[in-house]
Amino acid sequence: MSVVTAEPVASHLLLSTRLVRELGEPRSTLRATTDRLGAAVLIHAGGEVDACNEHTWRHLINEAATSVPASGLLIVDVTDLDFMGCCALSVLAEEAERCRRRGVSLRLASSPSAVARIVSACGLSEILPVFPTADAALTLRG
Repeated sequence: MSVVTAEPVASHLLLSTRLVRELGEPRSTLRATTDRLGAAVLIHAGGEVDACNEHTWRHLINEAATSVPASGLLIVDVTDLDFMGCCALSVLAEEAERCRRRGVSLRLASSPSAVARIVSACGLSEILPVFPTADAALTLRG
């Protein structure tokens, strides 16, 4: 007798045309992909988030969050961000509160410890738990 276990397969989360256009602009410094894995949505962000693209970042985070079912996870992997302005953390904190009201947990994944230190210094550790990898954020209880 053999036992077969199936891992959920990740599929891309389709973003709105407007958001895809904003992310695809030649001068855009923000790159992102979104994937759905069961009841979780993962955003893999790269490049930079600053005041110039805060609107796009907010739109990305909100659009991904609204596609997460109640009791699901929204994981934002910021490991590949070269720069993350305070506005990026503000957007994440605001969305984390909205997610919490819906029963959704927002988690950050970041291998550099600087992000965890900044989150802690801002007093946001409880609302924005930081995990070393997206896999850890997906599997560990925060």
